[in-house]
Amino acid sequence: MKSIKYSTKFSKKQIILLSIPVFFSNLATPLVGIVDTSLMGNLGETKYLAATSIATSVMTMVIWSFGFLRMGTVGIVSQAYGRGDYREIIRTLLRNFVIAIFISLVIIILKPLINTLIQHFFNTSIETQKLINSYLNVRVFSVPAELTIYILIGFYLGIQKTKISSLMVITLSILNIVFSSILVLSYNLNVTGVAFGSLFASFITVSIFSLFTYRFIIKKFKLIPRFEKLTIKSKLLKLFNINIDIFIRTLFVTFSFLWVTYLGSKLGEDYLAVNTILLQFIILAAFFLDAYAFSTEGVIGFTIGRKNKNSFLTLVKDSIQLSFITALIVSFVYIIFFKQIVNIITDIELLRFISYKHFLWVIIIPPIASFCYQLDGIFIGASQTKEMRNAMIISVLSFIIISIYLTKYFGNHGLWFSLMCFMILRSLTLKFYFSKILRKF
Repeated sequence: MKSIKYSTKFSKKQIILLSIPVFFSNLATPLVGIVDTSLMGNLGETKYLAATSIATSVMTMVIWSFGFLRMGTVGIVSQAYGRGDYREIIRTLLRNFVIAIFISLVIIILKPLINTLIQHFFNTSIETQKLINSYLNVRVFSVPAELTIYILIGFYLGIQKTKISSLMVITLSILNIVFSSILVLSYNLNVTGVAFGSLFASFITVSIFSLFTYRFIIKKFKLIPRFEKLTIKSKLLKLFNINIDIFIRTLFVTFSFLWVTYLGSKLGEDYLAVNTILLQFIILAAFFLDAYAFSTEGVIGFTIGRKNKNSFLTLVKDSIQLSFITALIVSFVYIIFFKQIVNIITDIELLRFISYKHFLWVIIIPPIASFCYQLDGIFIGASQTKEMRNAMIISVLSFIIISIYLTKYFGNHGLWFSLMCFMILRSLTLKFYFSKILRKF
């Protein structure tokens, strides 16, 4: 198979064409959260929304902590693709599959510990705790499938097949929404129904696309995937270093959003529920803007593999500009439809009223955060994971200190102001390390 060649002037049009399918897939992902939140928010009692908020936040933190299975795969695969080393692409996939199975078993075994930690750190009622436990009892078994999906998405992003990676995410999201809605609305399974929805959707999706990927590799690379030569010391060491850096980085970033949930719970279950609603807007914007980051990760790695500095710099400039402009559009849409969306998510008047008072944060955070989202994609494509790790550690630790102080004196508004500061810190710390990527050329 011939390698793809890009001109030294990488156009905005090419970025947009790569990003369009990712836009739709990234839009589908947060819609699952919005639907789940709506299903729980319209059951008439805050405990369902509070339980779902905590349980999904914790499981998101656990699963996203192993996001290196996607991000590490993109960097290595894209650079190997630029070199035309297809055997190394297959070996990278298989190495990460073995790692994913091992991680999944550990998480399933540690499920009782996860539940104990939730009860210790979150101030909730006994009924809410029982609902959280019911959710975890089911959702934990979806981890093997969800981690495998990470790897497959990383593979397709790495070889610039964004339509396939997007189709996978859209399939997962649609199945999740369908199963959750049926189980909650038709079978009255509330929190457990949402968990089963995630479980069924993830295993069906991974079964379909694992088979498709096996056939895709044979057809496109003319190679049959085999578990051989996976234990080359230098390759394993490189994979380990990349994965551990991204693991630490992702652990910190997911903890930051769990921290928002934690501080919200300290303010009361009403604020916990409200922050769950408001975070859906931030997550929706993040996934939408990440389309540029995801689509350019593979090309960033490809340009580095080809040692094409001009193409790299043009790609960086154009993708950041597109991300910021899109963020402004997202905020404008929120200005128009904010109240309507909140009203759909919950029918509890108190939660609606408090949400309206936090309207400003939902508007100003997306444009500010667009820079750090796009820089993340650039660093992932460059496999500059050590710098990503260090930047995130500095940002999160600063965020925790700022949020404790501001929440104490300004309540939930202080918490949201500190979240905005966190996004700014992420951008500044990554910009500080950017020059190290240029040394690869």
